[in-house]
Amino acid sequence: MTAIKEASNTTVTSSVKVGKKSKYKVKPPSNFAVVLHNDDYTPMDFVTWVLQTIFHKSESLATSIMLDVHEKGLGVAGVFHFEIAEQKATDVSVAAKQNEYPLHVTVEPIK
Repeated sequence: MTAIKEASNTTVTSSVKVGKKSKYKVKPPSNFAVVLHNDDYTPMDFVTWVLQTIFHKSESLATSIMLDVHEKGLGVAGVFHFEIAEQKATDVSVAAKQNEYPLHVTVEPIK
């Protein structure tokens, strides 16, 4: 059994011969968490705004996640396929830089 990495982040895990054609079992793409990290300078209102604007969270859910970031040191803003998670993280970083905040965001695989 060999694994082949394709451009679309899918991995072919094995093949089964059926007559003259091969059928492949394709592993679905992995999910990734977009994680916001606490710092001493980014205001809570900005984190709530990011969660509502970029991640389309309701006000109450955005506030809850923001409090996790503030109290626990990090909070999961959302879980997405890799490309979407990377784009959301980039959008957060750009918004933070434009507003001169050091908000740190990472994309982490979900196991």
